[in-house]
Amino acid sequence: MKQLLVIGSRGSKLALTQARFVQSELQRINPLLETRIEIITTSGDVNTDPLAVIGGKGVFTKELEDALFDRRIDLAVHSLKDLPTILPEGFTIAAICKREDPRDALVLGRSSSGANASIAGLPKKATVGTSSPRRLAQLKHLRDDLVFADLRGNVDTRLRKLDEGKYDVLVLASAGLRRLGLENRISAAIATEQMLPSPGQGALAIETRSEDQEITDTLSKLDHKFTRLACTAERAFLRSLGGGCQLPIAAYASVRDKIIKLDGLVAHTQGKKIIRDRISGSIDKAEQLGSDLAERLLANGARELLAQE
Repeated sequence: MKQLLVIGSRGSKLALTQARFVQSELQRINPLLETRIEIITTSGDVNTDPLAVIGGKGVFTKELEDALFDRRIDLAVHSLKDLPTILPEGFTIAAICKREDPRDALVLGRSSSGANASIAGLPKKATVGTSSPRRLAQLKHLRDDLVFADLRGNVDTRLRKLDEGKYDVLVLASAGLRRLGLENRISAAIATEQMLPSPGQGALAIETRSEDQEITDTLSKLDHKFTRLACTAERAFLRSLGGGCQLPIAAYASVRDKIIKLDGLVAHTQGKKIIRDRISGSIDKAEQLGSDLAERLLANGARELLAQE
């Protein structure tokens, strides 16, 4: 094993927190290993247009993969939900770390009590900050009176705008808030029965070059089996639908007693219709379960919804 591993990360506070977590885990399993974090700016960091405009696939990951290819870094730490389901040739996901809370969260301003916060309890015509087509579609399906305003920027910027009164509520990933030590800002975690998360939400992926066997073997010690199985099913579902984060597609899998239960949905962008179903099966069929559920939804009308996007 080489003496120094260079970890590639985006420069946001959340991304660096995640990279430092991986760094500490690597040093825990091998105290003699030297590591350094290299900040890589991605097109998604530079372009502040909505993701639906700039295209969601790879906007937060391509430059990190370029740095891997050029050997400027040895591994890249991603939020798995940002990583396209088909990797470039020569790259592999060496580890998927144990998942944080996968649910979306309602975040009310500091002036709000937050007591008994819920989607149903939001004021009529409340302004919701989100840039996610997936969240927007599901929320519109539940509450067609809500007003939506685009939301970009790091977590601190989003929370500041909320507290300044530019929004009534934000919908953010619980995992990111928890990793930043901001769990006190979660007014309510939204149950997956009510709102399905993005495939892979809450999980960290460590990507490296397939040919670097020693590095891959070391990173594999950070892999969490059940998280990988669940995310494999979710990503197979997304891949079979041909979607990315610019489409209203959602999925969540849980693993228990060697059985995977996978929920998935495709929604109309304005929430007029949602097609949702569930499938379950053995953990050794994770990939197949995702593909089968996608085929089931396509046969039940999801194809037409996706064609409208």
